Amino acid sequence: MAQGIFFFVVGPSGAGKDSLIEGARAQLGDTGRYVFARRTITRPSGAPGEDHIGVTEAQFSASVSAGAFLVTWDAHGLSYGLSADLLTALGEGCNVIANGSRKMIRQLAGLVPRLVVVEVTASLDVLAARILARGRENALEAGARVMRQVEPLPVDIETIRVNNDGALEQGVSAFVHALANASQRVRLRRVPISTGLERVAYLPLHSAVLSVGDYLGGSKVDLLADTASLSVQIQGLDAPGLLAADEIGLSEEAFAHWRVAEGAEIALRRTPSPASRQALIQKVQGQELGEPEYEMLLRDIIEGRYTDGEISAFLVSATRSLSDAEVVALARVRSRFSPTMTWDRPIVVDKHSMGGVPGSRITLLVVPIVAAHGLAMPKTSSRAITSAAGTADAMESVARVDLDIADVQRCVAEAGACIAWNGRLNHSRVDDVMNAITRPLGLDSNRWSVASILSKKLTAGSTHVVVDLPYGPRTKLRTQAQARELGDLFERVGAGLGLTVVAFATDGSRPIGRGIGPSLEVRDVRAVLANDPEAAQDLRDKALFFAGQILAWDPAIGSVEAGRRRAEELLTNGEANAAFERIIDAQGRRAPVLPGALTFAVCASAAGEVSALDGWRIGELARRAGAPADKSAGIDLKVGLGDRVTAGQCLYVIHGSNSADLQSASLLAQMSDGVTVTPIA
Repeated sequence: MAQGIFFFVVGPSGAGKDSLIEGARAQLGDTGRYVFARRTITRPSGAPGEDHIGVTEAQFSASVSAGAFLVTWDAHGLSYGLSADLLTALGEGCNVIANGSRKMIRQLAGLVPRLVVVEVTASLDVLAARILARGRENALEAGARVMRQVEPLPVDIETIRVNNDGALEQGVSAFVHALANASQRVRLRRVPISTGLERVAYLPLHSAVLSVGDYLGGSKVDLLADTASLSVQIQGLDAPGLLAADEIGLSEEAFAHWRVAEGAEIALRRTPSPASRQALIQKVQGQELGEPEYEMLLRDIIEGRYTDGEISAFLVSATRSLSDAEVVALARVRSRFSPTMTWDRPIVVDKHSMGGVPGSRITLLVVPIVAAHGLAMPKTSSRAITSAAGTADAMESVARVDLDIADVQRCVAEAGACIAWNGRLNHSRVDDVMNAITRPLGLDSNRWSVASILSKKLTAGSTHVVVDLPYGPRTKLRTQAQARELGDLFERVGAGLGLTVVAFATDGSRPIGRGIGPSLEVRDVRAVLANDPEAAQDLRDKALFFAGQILAWDPAIGSVEAGRRRAEELLTNGEANAAFERIIDAQGRRAPVLPGALTFAVCASAAGEVSALDGWRIGELARRAGAPADKSAGIDLKVGLGDRVTAGQCLYVIHGSNSADLQSASLLAQMSDGVTVTPIA
């Protein structure tokens, strides 16, 4: 049996709530489907107004102590309570109607299976006239009462509004109709129709319970059964042999997904809610939204209550206009859609890079340096989307990265840090829905990205975050000014979220390190950790810069300069190398992937000086060779910017393990190798 609905009736003085409830009692009281709650109030019974249970303050306090009330509140010098027995009525399938206070809505929503707020409204003139008619207040007092500011209704809780401006009969009719629309139930039936990925429900065109036309159209509808819900598209069906007049049918796929038994009583709720749809419209129009609106909107989006067209309109607007406050709100909301890690440490550090620079695998150096010092760094990283390697791809060539929360906590306890793939940890369901639409449309927004990135830092339990913002002709941020502007946004939003965030614009005009591709980048990292004199100096320097920034957050270090010195000490004395090995062991050591044995050398066609390295082109060649899926594939650079080369000298070597991929990469390199050699006069 489906549980009943708790209709919580609110509205200003003079709206006529009691009158509408009494009118509804006269029409619905004998149906057995509704329970009209009597409030317990600390005023004598028989006083003018509603039929209530009058008690003394001492009796009320005793009932509170005995757990007799579902909720209680104070107003106008009186105490009010609703009986806990109402939960029994709900469990038996009855709908409860109660007059209440809007300040109790949030608490009540967490106590009952389904809460529907019924807001009774009327114009200010009507409200004032009704208050005056009571004879308890003068015109000035009545005016002050109707103009009094009231707490706004929660936008994420189902609300229906009933206007009671006119005659009582009209108001009662509208009130009863609203209750019926929200509470009508039908029996579930499986329909032998396949709809593929679409979840479709069918209403008989001549339904004896519902007005089918009210549910047809583009918007989706929630089906409610006990605590389970399913968002579906409604279609009409004129087939009495398949659906009776009091039934609703589910397609094969929807029925298999929901797993609610045939014959179960189902309630329908139009979705998105009017408040949610209004929020979407406001954002499409370029208006600013708050945290409650974004939580409601994103929840409706990821639960499939909006069409792709509606989501696209929302995202187009959101990528064009988001205030700082909205970015903070979005980050907070997004973090609620992923599990959050908690740490019993005052400082938990993290690092993020906007990427776009081939090589530059500094995270695999920064993390062990920080861990060797003793700060906790549960680093979660992504896999490559358009590059030759992401941090998770590189780390996976030597260790397991698909960790869960328990694994991360264990690794931090054992090794002080981890370098894990975020797809299993704090990849938000929001990303799955949003990326499916934004990527084909080419939508991009730095502000939306900041909300996404910092939400992941929140769910990782971070307190301090350093951000690397590479700029250059082939990176996401073209100029230093753009990078600095985005860095300021990161820091402002971080402060709004209670995080300490510092961001730095860095040169992204050329590759960092020599290897491009998972195994080759790890090779470079190991060379730096081993203090190999042939190790890439640019990779080492950049890692020390960011490690120094992080270590400066330790009060015992105190400054960035001291942090840099401490980072270099840990690297030089081998403690960072040992920490890296501990992290690998904690995550699950794998036999290291070596650079692919199949190679093709790309050589200079003429002598001169290397004046430019096109990282984007070189990264494309590494991907053509098979990276990052083939962790042995990639590019091994043999020259750097400013080096002098002779004709025929090797510029780089392409590695791979698949001959067809290597041939494809070599042909592409012969068309354009990505290295500009300028003749020397």
